[in-house]
Amino acid sequence: MIRRPPRSTLSSSSAASDVYKRQAFKNVPMIERGEHCYLYDTKGQRYLDWTSQAVCANLGYDVPPQVMDAVTKQLGSLPYAYGGLSHTEIRVRISSLLSELLPDPLTGFLFPCGGAEANEAAFRIARRYTGKTKILTQYRSYHGGSSGALQATGDFRRGFVEDATAPGFIKTFNPVETFGTFTFGQTDEEKTANALMFLEDQITMEGADSIAAFVLESVVGAGGVYKLPEGYLKGVREICTRNNILLVCDEVMVGFGRTGKFWGFQHYDVVPDIVTSAKGLTGAYLPLAMVACSADIKACFETKPLGWGATYQAHPVPLAAGYEAVKFLLQEDLVSKAKNDLEPVLAKNLRALADKYPAVANPRALGAFGCLDLLDADGRPVQRLDGSHMNHPDAVSKLRQALWDNGVYGLLRAPLFHCAPALVIKPEELEDGFTRVDKAMEVYNDAIFAK
Repeated sequence: MIRRPPRSTLSSSSAASDVYKRQAFKNVPMIERGEHCYLYDTKGQRYLDWTSQAVCANLGYDVPPQVMDAVTKQLGSLPYAYGGLSHTEIRVRISSLLSELLPDPLTGFLFPCGGAEANEAAFRIARRYTGKTKILTQYRSYHGGSSGALQATGDFRRGFVEDATAPGFIKTFNPVETFGTFTFGQTDEEKTANALMFLEDQITMEGADSIAAFVLESVVGAGGVYKLPEGYLKGVREICTRNNILLVCDEVMVGFGRTGKFWGFQHYDVVPDIVTSAKGLTGAYLPLAMVACSADIKACFETKPLGWGATYQAHPVPLAAGYEAVKFLLQEDLVSKAKNDLEPVLAKNLRALADKYPAVANPRALGAFGCLDLLDADGRPVQRLDGSHMNHPDAVSKLRQALWDNGVYGLLRAPLFHCAPALVIKPEELEDGFTRVDKAMEVYNDAIFAK
């Protein structure tokens, strides 16, 4: 039996990380209602939702009337139909709509309940279609909380999986910086060229005939909001095609307009073989995800059993919500607003915070998605990406409390500070949010440099 070492034997930084994690959920607000892009707790405190909760409440908290009406109508006519036994009109309608929004030949669809389930389905599709077993992913990634999705994940959460040594998942390095410890180059051209050479060599060593798919986030989300360098995904597409490896783009977080394009992969002029997405599909009003696959893959499984199913796959009520939510997204032109109205506000203010406070750095923004790195007094990340060595747990706790005190609510996972507001937020509301965040960052910066 493996025993946890006594607490006294842990390093001070690991112990500090443990203390911080235990404190992180103390005194959290009790939320009772939402309005527009704001949340209200039971004490009447109003909070600006800084990260659309888990980067999913993309349409805010005023449910569009057409979404409400569609859900009510669906509940009244057909509240449930098992997706493995029949078709429904709403399933046909949303499949048709999504096929128009995705490039050819992405015309086959599954509709699981969440992002992890969608990625698990994509793994199954890739393995059954190619007859190969290995799934290649990147270290700076998150693909969901289920067993297979966590094994595919590269960040610290993969340590929570039941059997982290299960075969079939291999990792490669992202073509982005890792806090100054390693880089493929100084320019996009160098990063792309060297990362692609590394990938080619890794595939050769692993054996191309053993790799079913390369799964990557089109834009790294939870791992820090990183756009891939110019030419990288095109090179990956060519390598995958040449080696009969499927290219799977995980768009669970960035699909449906988050980055200023409808799909994250559209930043690179590349068409993947499989796309997964979830959060923005319904604006988080109801649980729903999607797996889109190419016509060839779809045709394969019209005669060959996939061996995947779920009780709530293609549930008609969430499909009704998703269908109308996507139409609302299009009618309100929220994708263009994310690029043209919100990205400039994010870029300007994130840069201002980095210029003002030595304890934050590396501002980046893409559409309505931005991030800063939280640093210690020596310019190092306040916590490692593997979740260990929290250098200043008190400073991070003070930042969290200062955000709440200033009416800002959202995810905070050091050493990263994300900004992902609802796509319906007005630029002046976002500016007000940055004024509030500025006050909280002053608290963090002062705590880091306190003597």
